[in-house]
Amino acid sequence: MLNFFAAAPRGYEYALSLELAELGASDIKESVAGVYFSASLELGYRITLWSRLASRIILVIYKGPCETPDQLYNAAYGIDWQMQFSNRSTFSVDFHGMGGFINNTQFGALKIKDAIVDRFRDDDFSRPNVSKVDADYKIDAHYRRGEITLGINFSGPALHKRGYRSTTGEAPLKENLAANMLVRSGWKKSPVSLLDPFCGSGTVLIEAAMLACDIAPGIHRERFGFEKWLPHNKKVWQELLDEAHARASLGKSRCNIKFYGSDIDSRIVALAKRNAENAGVLDFIDFSVCNALNITPPESTGYLISNPPYGERLGNMTSLLQLYYQLGDKFKAEFGGWNLAILNSDAELLSALKLKADKQMKMNNGALECAFNLYTVHAENTRRVDPANIKVDGDVSDVAVPFANRLKKNFKQLKKWAKKEGIDSYRIYDADLPEYNVAIDVYLDHVVIYEYAAPSEIPESVSKRRLTDVLIALPHAIGIDPNNIVLKTRERKKGISQYEKMNANKLELITTEYGAKFKLNLKEYLDTGLFLDHRLTRKMVGEKSKGRSVCNLFAYTGTASVHAAMGGAKSVTTVDMSNTYINWAKENFALNGFNDDKYQFVQANCLQWIKRTHDRFDLIFIDPPTFSNSKRMEDSFDVLRDHVPLLTNLIKLLNPGGEIIFSNNKRKFKMEIADLEAAGMSIKNIDNQTLPLDFKRNPQIHNTWLITHAE
Repeated sequence: MLNFFAAAPRGYEYALSLELAELGASDIKESVAGVYFSASLELGYRITLWSRLASRIILVIYKGPCETPDQLYNAAYGIDWQMQFSNRSTFSVDFHGMGGFINNTQFGALKIKDAIVDRFRDDDFSRPNVSKVDADYKIDAHYRRGEITLGINFSGPALHKRGYRSTTGEAPLKENLAANMLVRSGWKKSPVSLLDPFCGSGTVLIEAAMLACDIAPGIHRERFGFEKWLPHNKKVWQELLDEAHARASLGKSRCNIKFYGSDIDSRIVALAKRNAENAGVLDFIDFSVCNALNITPPESTGYLISNPPYGERLGNMTSLLQLYYQLGDKFKAEFGGWNLAILNSDAELLSALKLKADKQMKMNNGALECAFNLYTVHAENTRRVDPANIKVDGDVSDVAVPFANRLKKNFKQLKKWAKKEGIDSYRIYDADLPEYNVAIDVYLDHVVIYEYAAPSEIPESVSKRRLTDVLIALPHAIGIDPNNIVLKTRERKKGISQYEKMNANKLELITTEYGAKFKLNLKEYLDTGLFLDHRLTRKMVGEKSKGRSVCNLFAYTGTASVHAAMGGAKSVTTVDMSNTYINWAKENFALNGFNDDKYQFVQANCLQWIKRTHDRFDLIFIDPPTFSNSKRMEDSFDVLRDHVPLLTNLIKLLNPGGEIIFSNNKRKFKMEIADLEAAGMSIKNIDNQTLPLDFKRNPQIHNTWLITHAE
């Protein structure tokens, strides 16, 4: 008997051990990412040809303790390699595992390679050549917990490469993953009609059809690792191949199971058909081009086993949530009596199905850990509808009903108000209901959702589920395309971190506010380029600017400066530390046709600029950060701690009769009025004049003060 190790992804061990037992292996022992077993040479060949779950089969030729580099060398040197492969063959060493004295797999592979070459030389053979690509003979080494296992890569190229794929679609399933789905779903034990409405390149269906037709998974492979192994028995191997072809011919003649696959992309369906034809099972699979939401059950009962799209690279998350929610509705309404098995890496997408899983398993798709959920759809409709639910946009929704109704009500009122005001960007929801802790802003035909950090006492799973429900309910509540929804996470951040880049994607729009046009970027930064809560403050700046010299400090994208220019300012100076936002401000001026030399843009640290400038102004608008410790600032800035010296310096830049509009967003900000009055200032709170209707629900969003020279 020979000793083998069948390697497989983590999570496959149990199913693989059962498969090996069915194939006749003995001494089966599960390990991490694989299973040890014993078999004769003939059975080793058979398992290599017939295993649907293993990634590779290793013939173990040494296993023992290994604590030092010398022990590793001696273990490899002690093997009679010239009895394993010819010195005329090329070889390579694949080393797996780290720890102990192994901190680099290349070191382990090199040590073994040196031992093999030295053994050939010491036995008076010329050394074989090493080849990193397509070596004739591959040696597999695995180091774990002070033990080294050396073996021959018996199977050769990865066993999931069956040989029938001409190419693949995006994010393809590995064949042994598809086979594992068939096993763990229960379909293999009771094969019946099978449907995959997201069939992609057809892997699940092809693997199922090959299984049903008794086609060996390795029958189409061109290479195996044992072919250059000196003890290889070609006669026994050929007999096994002949047997496999005979079984396939008989199995195909007896197979009466029907398979159904569809995908929305006709090119992918054509590819699936080619792959099925290469595998010899095209006649058993009914492929069609179809949106998954339009599928109908092809039989009264059966299995639906699928790997629907998931992940940012395959689609907008909000659209995917809508897809899964609608799929859940369809399954409940039309697939009574069916068994469902869904693979997905995102638990929130699976929760959007609103189905109760009979069983939940973990299954790796490459390096990605996925959930594999099994569901039974009962013959009757299982959608539970609370009689208290209120209709949303004409349809009954049982997802986040209080949130959806509040959102619909807010949107209906604010949409009319915004049109009357002459604005097309506004807030429609700001954590109105504590359990749905988000803010939602409308920007023309797009929506940005800001997810607030949940309190520590709220479990992460609860927060995720509530956010999922928000994303499902929102499009229906306000009638917006899910693809036009942008999700961001807003936490309490310090300094300019709120302005830092989030990703390289741009989504630029032009919004209108009281006649002014501003460029928005909805995706690239946490904030969009327009602080909606300061809308009335900007309007006030414009109304106070006629014939006056105006300065906008911490100007961000210069939106208040644009209002000043529209209001007829004789000069406008825009100051910000960020070159990105100074250039953005220039774009906003150009959008509104302001290109005159009287509009100045200054990239500078505002705190330092205030101290060194010799300019004087009639109107100053300043909206500093709550806190900043930017690398470009000499000292940190805290608006509560530092507003007195800041305004004391700023009042010196104000012409007689001039005004300062000072605003900040620190909650519970306390203005040191006595200290400022002692410095010759007159202070007036104007919060009631600067809080827009869409922010009335959150009166602490900002505070605003009008400051002048004391009379």
